Order: sequence, then structure tokens, then C-alpha cells
Amino acid sequence: MSPYWSYYEPAKPKKVENGLKARSKRGCIGETWWSRRWVSTLESFNLGARLTRGKNYARKGQVISIDVKAGIVLAKVQGTRSRPYDVKIKLKPLSDIEWEKATSAMASKAVFAARLLSGEMPQNIEEAFSSSGTSLFPGKYDDLVTDCSCPDWSNPCKHIAAVYYLLAEQFDCDPFLIFKLRGRTKEQIIEALRNIRSAGAQLEPKEVPCYSSGDPVRPLEECLDSYWQKGKELDQLEINPTGPAVENAVLKRLGDAPFYVGDANLANLLSKAYLIAGRQARRKALGEEESKG
Repeated sequence: MSPYWSYYEPAKPKKVENGLKARSKRGCIGETWWSRRWVSTLESFNLGARLTRGKNYARKGQVISIDVKAGIVLAKVQGTRSRPYDVKIKLKPLSDIEWEKATSAMASKAVFAARLLSGEMPQNIEEAFSSSGTSLFPGKYDDLVTDCSCPDWSNPCKHIAAVYYLLAEQFDCDPFLIFKLRGRTKEQIIEALRNIRSAGAQLEPKEVPCYSSGDPVRPLEECLDSYWQKGKELDQLEINPTGPAVENAVLKRLGDAPFYVGDANLANLLSKAYLIAGRQARRKALGEEESKG
């Protein structure tokens, strides 16, 4: 065999015990819109069959570990050699000024702040970043600086590509990892959002609500016989209940409870119960009949 061909690995990699396997067995990888956006962005760079080979590596469990730090991903991937390869993926962190602009834009929209504070990624979050002249996701492949200790000169090689796909599934579980790659942790973003919204609330003039109908207020003793009867204002009251911007926001922020009912975490059981109760309450308020079956 010539020295040139000695640089290339045999076809089958060494099997890894307890490697990180992609949950997706076929088709697309990524369940949420933000993880699929990560994958579609990478696939739009026309990297060819290297991504396909990397996807196969991800599904076989060849990735041993992934560690996401601010601006960099460190991973180990097992190839055909005895020692696993070291993979580095860098995404340029945003500057402090860019983060300040993006965070202010996120805080200015209540739905952005509500979803982020409950651990969800708002659908149009990139609007906040475009306002600062940047992007949350890589805009071009040069935004990513990658390196692998394998002898393959192609970049990305299949080892880097495997980490790309498993990152997508990690983003499914924790969307704040995308922010971390851009240089801000979950705690930093939440603290910044709270500080901005708190400062804005203090600057807003507070109005004292007035619930008086104009009629003089009668002492309670004089209206005991009609206390539980509805007033004429209720006939004109329109009720249009809507669901919250984020379902079970408090439970999502709290995370798993320290209690279990059988194998089920109490927080998951409460989440389902709250959803059912909320839907029933809205149907009742709107006068809708409950669906049967």
C-alpha cells in the first residue's frame, strides 16, 4: 500500500461502549425548530457526503463525549484507531455591545422574555439578533472554525460532522446551549432580561385602577340580602379567555420535582393536570360543550 493511502482509515470504526447515539434513527435529526435550523444551516453549506458519513457516525454512537463551553465545543470521537480523535468547533462569540443590543431587543417583547425565562426558544428570536446586525446561527461556514486530530484533510471530516448532528439533539434539550456558543450562559441571559425589564417597570408611571361604577358605595350591612346577586354590569361583561404565552411556565422554570409517583416525576404529572384544567376552564368560560371520547 502506498504512503498516500496510509493516511486514510479503514472502513469500519472501532465500536464504542456507551457512546452518545443520536435519538433519530432515520430521516432528519432534531425535534425542535431551533435544532432543525442548526442542521438546515449546516446542510445549506453544500458540504456533500461528509455530513452523511457524520450522521451515520452519530447514529452508531461513535461520539464519546461533548462539552459545550462559551464559544467552543470540545468532543472526542472514536474512529478506527485505538485513541479517539479530538474535535474542536468554534463559533465566534458576539461582542458585549452586540449582546446588549440583542438582549434589549429580547426584553422589549414580553413573549420573548416569557418563553426564554421558561426555557423555550421564541420562534422569531432571530429578529432580536438581526437588530444588532448579527445572527444567532452561523450565517456562513466561515463563521465556524473547526479542527480534528484525525489524518483526514477534509474539513469538516466525518468526526466533526457527527458532533454537528449530536449538538442539534443537545439543543433540543437545552436551547440555551446555542447562546452559550455565542458567548453567554443561561444565567447571564436570564439575569440581563430580568434587570432590563425590572428597570423598565420602575420607569413606567403607575396608574391606580378605579373599579367604581359611579354609584355610592353602600355599607355591607345594607346589602346582605343581595350580596350574591349579580349586578347589571355583569350582563355587559365580555369574557374572552386565552391561553398563556407559555404553557406551565413556572413548572418549566422549576424543572423536575424531588418527588415521584411510581416512575413519573411529579412535575410532569402536574403539567398534564394543569393543561387539562386550563382547557376545561376556557371551554366553560366560553360556554363550549365538552368533547366526548
